[in-house]
Amino acid sequence: MAPTVFLVVILAAGLHASWNALVKTSGDPELRLALAGLVISAMMLPLCLLVPPPPAAAWPWLLGSLISHLFYYELLARAYRLGDLSQVYPVTRGLAPPVAALLAWLLLDESLEPAGVAAVVVIGLGIVALAAGPGGGMAGRRALVPAVLNACVIGGYTICDGMGARTAGDAWSYVVWLFVLDGLPFAALVLARRKGALVRAAPLLWRPAALAGIMSLSAYALVIWAMTRAPIAYVSALRETSVVLAAWMGTRLLHEPFGRRRVACAALVALGVAALQLSRVR
Repeated sequence: MAPTVFLVVILAAGLHASWNALVKTSGDPELRLALAGLVISAMMLPLCLLVPPPPAAAWPWLLGSLISHLFYYELLARAYRLGDLSQVYPVTRGLAPPVAALLAWLLLDESLEPAGVAAVVVIGLGIVALAAGPGGGMAGRRALVPAVLNACVIGGYTICDGMGARTAGDAWSYVVWLFVLDGLPFAALVLARRKGALVRAAPLLWRPAALAGIMSLSAYALVIWAMTRAPIAYVSALRETSVVLAAWMGTRLLHEPFGRRRVACAALVALGVAALQLSRVR
């Protein structure tokens, strides 16, 4: 992985943790996610005039990503209603790299050298240990169910977007069309289910939702670009270092417990990142 790609993915990780913290800090996560999706769609719509639509071969991957993201937003909102940022986020993101690596191996024949496998495992173990360590406690054990399911969903759309961008031949064209369409299904679902609540919340939540949308858009676009320059499994694993920042935000913004054990787990994640930089895909 080139140094530029490495730094881009680290930046994306920071942006991703920040928008999740913003969604969690106050208000209804479902409403914020719906409004953020609409803001992203509105922002990206004019760009459709500047980039061509993805070729026909890329649309099955894009459709798969849209379906996966619908489940992603639903599960994320449910998990944040039940659990803490510093635990839900690491569980969700920590289990995603092994899932993505498994899918890349099964579907794309993208195998890893032993060092790469070890790095992905170390990162995943460090993140999961960060979530499950003592001293935190999840607001409700039920939050683990949507968090774990969402990790599988993330693995699925990671493969869809990586292959979609590669098939399209132009990552930015794929990103623009993905984000124009991405927020619409979930917003339509929330509008049909909670029309009154969404309309009432819009004047109060649109500013933080817009900021969350901008950060989400920037983080995801950077990651998709990186997937066209480096193996999907490596990019997916590296961006999950955002859990360290998310855990810190949870303790500082939401006063969630952290503890020395979680600092040690964060160091384990950093060790995994270093090993990932030294590994190679065969």
